[in-house]
Amino acid sequence: MKGCPFGSHRVIEPLGFLPQAARKIDNSEDLYDNEISVDVETLNVDSASFTQMREACKDDELGIAAMIIDIVNNRGKLQNPVTGSGGMLIGRVSRIGEALKDRKLEVGDRIASLVSLSLTPLKIERILKVHLEKDQVDVEGKAILFESGIYAKLPLDIPAKMALAVLDVAGAPAQVDKLVQRGMSVAILGGGGKSGVLCCYQAMKKCGDSGKVIVVEYSEENAKRIRELNLAHEVVIADATKPLEVYNKIHELTAGKLCDVVVNNVNVPNTEMSSILVTKNEGIVYFFSMATSFTRAALGAEGVGKDITMIIGNGYTKGHDELALDILRESDSIRRLFQKLYI
Repeated sequence: MKGCPFGSHRVIEPLGFLPQAARKIDNSEDLYDNEISVDVETLNVDSASFTQMREACKDDELGIAAMIIDIVNNRGKLQNPVTGSGGMLIGRVSRIGEALKDRKLEVGDRIASLVSLSLTPLKIERILKVHLEKDQVDVEGKAILFESGIYAKLPLDIPAKMALAVLDVAGAPAQVDKLVQRGMSVAILGGGGKSGVLCCYQAMKKCGDSGKVIVVEYSEENAKRIRELNLAHEVVIADATKPLEVYNKIHELTAGKLCDVVVNNVNVPNTEMSSILVTKNEGIVYFFSMATSFTRAALGAEGVGKDITMIIGNGYTKGHDELALDILRESDSIRRLFQKLYI
């Protein structure tokens, strides 16, 4: 039997919704002809979601594991009810539906899902380990990918967990590659984290010596990391939840011209106005962070009279997986950093 290519046949409630917006989906292992079953090894939880879980559970690994199990048991997927976000997974293909046999995929292939866990049917049999500093959880479980679900075969030249960490945020540097041009001024809020480092590298590559990349970081440690890796022209220590503090520092660094492109990678709420204020009129803000309130962003920009383009952080753009992995191949220093953090 063939299901809906977008997975609506798995929705339990409310009927008529697609899986991401649904409250509950069917995570049974009965395979439709146009689905792929995966034996799950590791979940890479979205940064905003994992930060919320850590705060709620006070960094207790057993508490986080119990929270994840509870969410999956209640919803049939890993979708944090507070942030609405999920993450992605790595695992081995266990079954391929008859209608998808023509794909270049075989049982036993190790893959990373490139669609969110917030729409992926997931069943967890056991949580093996919670990695607090990696936003990753080792599990035994099963997942289902729909016909429309995208995935990447894990590369042989990059360790699996490092590839997972990069692929989880691959949309961010790929969008930077599309948005940034030579000579532009670029601000990256939250530049010292996983997605931020990749965005910084791509922004520096694209804007060249005639442009300027400014990183705004709350963490002294992350700011030091950016300086040591030479991934920005300027690094500003500031709290992105305090828009005037950020605005005044960026205003000074750019002699009042502000920035052509602003990328928000911050994994906590209430950073929309900092991004908006430091963007010049007719500039672009790319909200990659899943902690973003698009209501606050839209009404906030209107409230300060900013004529800017605001882009939702779509985690997918064509070729994003290879572009992100190529950063590890091009930059020995970033590869060493990710090796230290995720292996």
